[in-house]
Amino acid sequence: MDLIPTASQTVGPFFHLGCTTNHSISCIASPTASGERVRLTCRVLDGVGVAVDDAMIEIWQADSDGNYSHPADPRVQKCDPGCGGFGRLPTDLNGMCVFETIRPGRVPAADGRLQAPHLNVCVFGRGIMKGLQTRAYFAGDQANDECPILALVPEERRATLMARSDPGKPGDWYFDVRLCGQGETVFFDI
Repeated sequence: MDLIPTASQTVGPFFHLGCTTNHSISCIASPTASGERVRLTCRVLDGVGVAVDDAMIEIWQADSDGNYSHPADPRVQKCDPGCGGFGRLPTDLNGMCVFETIRPGRVPAADGRLQAPHLNVCVFGRGIMKGLQTRAYFAGDQANDECPILALVPEERRATLMARSDPGKPGDWYFDVRLCGQGETVFFDI
């Protein structure tokens, strides 16, 4: 018997329809959640800076006290019921999507040291075999300097993980995901 290799499968446009049409979640934390309100605009760009209009972004985050709404978090019973901790949206024609949430609290790393406030971000899209895992930290947060996970990233690449605030719009943050090329976002192998 001769075996003929078949083409590799990638995430195609079908996932966008099946996962976002009826299952989009833009509000990660309801108005009843405690903590600083945040409006996070994510933008996905390709290697030459062109907007990727058919990507999907998922976000996981802790509540304002650093608890995840997940059974694997031993502190799940303390989790703020107003913070679901999960969001999923497709990108629009400008490669953007907007999440309503709160600024997450600090969570412990495996060694017990506290990580800086961050959002776990996963990007799906055509040509991507499995989701690209990254993080969005808040630029200017003093905890960034002592975060054990951020310290693993070469200093010259850390800016790719920073969400930037808009001084004219309190609570508005912007996070670019560059899939490759100049200024490529740091992705984690998890």
